[in-house]
Amino acid sequence: MEPLEGQDGCYNLVQTMLILSVGMPRAGSGWYYNLMHDLILAAGGKDSRQIRKQYHLESILTEVNCNIGALTPRRLLLALLPSLFRNTYVFKAHAAPTPAARWLLQRGWMKAAYIYRDPRDALLSAYENGMRARQKGNRNAFADLVDFDRALEFMRQYVAISEQWLQIPCVLSTRYEDLLSDYFSEAQRLAKFLGVEGGSAEVQAVIDRYQPQHSRQDQRGLHFRQGKVGRHRQVFSEEEVQILDRTFQPYLLAHGYPL
Repeated sequence: MEPLEGQDGCYNLVQTMLILSVGMPRAGSGWYYNLMHDLILAAGGKDSRQIRKQYHLESILTEVNCNIGALTPRRLLLALLPSLFRNTYVFKAHAAPTPAARWLLQRGWMKAAYIYRDPRDALLSAYENGMRARQKGNRNAFADLVDFDRALEFMRQYVAISEQWLQIPCVLSTRYEDLLSDYFSEAQRLAKFLGVEGGSAEVQAVIDRYQPQHSRQDQRGLHFRQGKVGRHRQVFSEEEVQILDRTFQPYLLAHGYPL
């Protein structure tokens, strides 16, 4: 694979085989991943779940949405293996960009699109998700968020990760709130970034399928429950809201979120 560099250090999908859907937790990342996955599938790419099975990648691409976890050199090299046989597919992560990931992006052997959200709303969603898990006797990534302070520290780490992704020029960034309010424009922008022909009937059918109003809580892997913008103001106390504003103020102001 010898990709040709495009504008702003980005690359065209026709030369790129590995696609990463990465996002802040509880920022519609499952929704984003499935939209990307089905766009690639409609354009002739491969089903990620079938790739996982065919190439025995179950140990690194876990859960329903093929989450790779940490972007270590070993995991990325294994994920890259199907690409050597000209398989284009999408996998998912929440982790920070590692040197190995940056190297693949710079070489054009991987494309990445990143979705993020107002961290105050994402924190609330993670906190509530962990509470529901504990009530059912389950363990998940959010089950340890037993109080506001732990949830705050959890989200502080992912805001730092978010800032790293948003500084990489060839990574497409999408605000969750924009995907909700201007879905068709954002979906077309994503399709264009992926090199997918947005006017085809197959691609348009995918875009229509993932409209926010069409999402259902029983759609496995979407992680889409309430998703309301600004809900942290109704749930947290005034003091807690002030703490959130102070903690995340630089990030909020930089990305257009009101205090």
